[in-house]
This record gives sequence, C-alpha cells and structure tokens, in this order.
Amino acid sequence: MLTADTVRVRSIVYETFVREGRAPSIAELARITATDPDAIRSLQRDLARAHAIVLSPDGDAIRMAHPFTAAPMAFVVTPLDGHDDRRWWGGCAWDSFGISAALDLDVRIDTACPHCGTPISYTAGPGTPPPDGLAVRFPKPAALWWDDVVDTCTRIRTFCSTDHAEMWTEQHDPGAGYIASATTVWRLAQPWYGDRLDAGFQPHSRDHNQRLLDDCGLTGDFWHLP
Repeated sequence: MLTADTVRVRSIVYETFVREGRAPSIAELARITATDPDAIRSLQRDLARAHAIVLSPDGDAIRMAHPFTAAPMAFVVTPLDGHDDRRWWGGCAWDSFGISAALDLDVRIDTACPHCGTPISYTAGPGTPPPDGLAVRFPKPAALWWDDVVDTCTRIRTFCSTDHAEMWTEQHDPGAGYIASATTVWRLAQPWYGDRLDAGFQPHSRDHNQRLLDDCGLTGDFWHLP
C-alpha cells in the first residue's frame, strides 16, 4: 500500500504527465510539496519498488509512470479533439490504449509496423476498439516483464497483421513471444488502466491483475504473473 506521502507525489507525477506530457523533476516535486529533494528521492524509490513509477537507470528522474513515458518511444498518442493540443508518448501498444482508458478520451495512435515499416495510424477510445486485423506482439512471459520493464514495453509493438508479426518473430526471435489481436489488448487496457488517475489509487494486487488477463482470454504459462 502506498502511504499518504507517496500518493501525493504520485498524483503530481500523473497530473504533470496528463497536462504536459512529461514527468516532473525532483526539484519541481520538492517545490510543489515543500519537501526536501532527498525526501523526494526516497519517495520516488518507494514508488518504484511498488511498480507505481519507473526510474531512469541513474535513479535521478522518472522514466515511466504507466501508461505514460517521459522519453520518446514507438507510439504517439493524440486527442481526437482538434482543440486539445496535448501529446503523449505511449510506451507500448498496450500503454497507448491505456492512455486513452486512463483519460477516458478518444485518441489517435501513430506508430509503424516493425516488420515492413509501414506507418500505422488508428483511433481508439474507451468505447471504441481499434480496427480489426492489427496484431500486438508481447516479447516475453508476464513473469519476466518487470526484470527490465522499459525493454519489455519497448518491444510490445503493433503490427499490420498477424502474418507480419509471425514473420518478424521468425526472423528476429524464433519461437518466442505471444501474438494477440489489438482488440484483445485494447480490452485488457480498459480495466488495467481505467482507474490509474483516480484519487488515492493503489496498485492492483497480483490476483486482481491475473483475473483481468484471464477475463481477456490471456491464459496459460505465458500469462502467469509472478
């Protein structure tokens, strides 16, 4: 469970991502909370241990606060409302749907197929699934995701089709990974990320998340959480 202090810092982190598409600095968090920077560093480490944020390799900056990422990755997420100028980097195909779910917002998602390089642009929202035919490849079993979560996210990619995902796998990582429909991943993102911006949010339990996977038909050893 997160403490009142960690919840406050986490809330500011997410508010900054939502508003500006970036992570706040340690100095910024210290100023807003009237807290010593060393105390902020300690609170950030607590949040990272709870998998509530991901720190940079040096531990001095926020790298990710799922579903948001502070560094450019393979997905650009844009509100469909032409009067909303915000932009976010999606850490992966799943996180891109998660941004829409967390914000309760219809979005356009721009990426490219890793196999053929063709640009892919599609819309999605809490009530709007992505187009049929798109595939999402997960590179490693769920039990290994947090061994290097940035690497995991980097490689959860959207492909033009299941055929392209299978061909890419055969060429680059034979016999590994799992290919799901983009619609399945979109369905998973709604409950996984839909409450991420709620006041007082606490990370889901392992059993809760396992049920979400099961409910989307993502079962078997590959999807067994640690």
